[in-house]
Amino acid sequence: MPAVGIATGGNGKAYAGNLTPYVLVTCIVAAMGGLIFGYDIGISGGVTSMDSFLKKFFLSVYHKKEKDKTNNQYCQYDSQTLTMFTSSLYLAALISSIVAATVTRKFGRKLSMLFGGLLFCSGAIINAAAKAVWMLILGRMLLGFGIGFSNQSVPLYLSEMAPYKFRGALNIGFQLSITIGILVANVLNYFFAKIKGGWGWRLSLGGAMVPALIITIGSLVLPDTPNSMIERGQHDEAKAKLQRIRGVDDVSEEFSDLVAASDAANQIEDPWRNLLRRKYRPHLCMAILIPFFQQLTGINVIMFYAPVLFNTIGFGSDASLMSAVITGSVNVLATMVSIYGVDKWGRRFLFLEGGAQMLICQAVVATCIGAKFGVNGTPGELPKWYAIVVVLFICTYVAGFAWSWGPLGWLVPSEIFPLEIRSAAQSVNVSVNMIFTFIVAQIFLTMLCHLKFGLFIFFAFFVFVMSIFVYYFLPETKGIPIEEMGQVWRSHWYWKRFVSAEEGGGYEMQKAAQTVKNV
Repeated sequence: MPAVGIATGGNGKAYAGNLTPYVLVTCIVAAMGGLIFGYDIGISGGVTSMDSFLKKFFLSVYHKKEKDKTNNQYCQYDSQTLTMFTSSLYLAALISSIVAATVTRKFGRKLSMLFGGLLFCSGAIINAAAKAVWMLILGRMLLGFGIGFSNQSVPLYLSEMAPYKFRGALNIGFQLSITIGILVANVLNYFFAKIKGGWGWRLSLGGAMVPALIITIGSLVLPDTPNSMIERGQHDEAKAKLQRIRGVDDVSEEFSDLVAASDAANQIEDPWRNLLRRKYRPHLCMAILIPFFQQLTGINVIMFYAPVLFNTIGFGSDASLMSAVITGSVNVLATMVSIYGVDKWGRRFLFLEGGAQMLICQAVVATCIGAKFGVNGTPGELPKWYAIVVVLFICTYVAGFAWSWGPLGWLVPSEIFPLEIRSAAQSVNVSVNMIFTFIVAQIFLTMLCHLKFGLFIFFAFFVFVMSIFVYYFLPETKGIPIEEMGQVWRSHWYWKRFVSAEEGGGYEMQKAAQTVKNV
């Protein structure tokens, strides 16, 4: 079966192999590493809104909340104490992702996933048993360390294990797991908050042990990738593993390319310093800008308003649950659309369509919110039809994010890096993601309080900028074998000045030498 979507100017190479049940099951298990990230995203916001949790650990915040009867919807959740508690996890993830780069490269993707699961499980246990704030902070740090390791290794594992024709769909399984984790956490928060005695928050935090155990056990039974085995000198085992995961005996062409890439990588003494070389300029730019833009899509401000609007429709006390279930379900379903279409329609199409969809929705929602909430944040009595229209646009926005910047923000960086800089570059990608997740989490509520509905316009501007960036600077990577990705940069109108044919990199030199040797 011929490969589809090979970029213009490429060599049209198509490796032998099929999507075997073995690879499918392996990638599904590995993708569940996203559950721990998604569960934490969903659980943290719900726990910090539980009165019993605030009374025990953040009494001053609870008193402020009870005494502050202002109707200003823009500022009523502005609390730097709680945002610091929530976002401190991302600083720990930033630190661990740097360490994880070395572990992933020298000891394999499996070990990095194992560390991630064990650290996250330890953090969940400590948080569930917390008696003081310091235990919460320690638990959050361990959770962050676990997320740093898993987010470093899982996307790489999926991109290396999957056949190139199905790499997009299988890699987006990671984002699908994140969305499922968010949805499950939100539903559990709602029911645990109703437990009499005020100890439901312990179940919410302790529940993180379940996804942690899944990825921990999964890492013990999963095979390592052929790329990683070759990188560590296990050539015979790697070839046998490649034959099994591709479902064919003749894998000589792909195997020789993997070996050539590994030989080039082994010549690199310091991948971090090597990442700064001119020929890796496009890779470094993508490792920084893609996660940067992903955090500035405005998904946070959209999610914030959902409970208020759902309450207006008439769900009453069930507004938070309905908000979580409906937006969470849209998130999951739209991610499935991305899984279906990413290897058919391409990465660029989804990026650009999703960007246009988000931009339009943000403009409409900003207009609607501004007209009713005004600058004082007091909506008064909203007609139900009015809120329904806004909620429809919110769901449309969430869908646009979920089939574009949500999953592709993890997929594209994990598939464009050559082996010699792959672990270091992926670490940069995760680190930038965590840095800006932390920054946005810290300043979002303050910005909302001061910019008011203008915050929608602020994020809409960045959606416009990132769409222009994708249109002009991101080449299509659909249908390109991961070790052949250099061709997309050499044929790109802008990046070819950095990655010329003569400056193709160690991999191309090794590959050419090996070809001459075989002849």
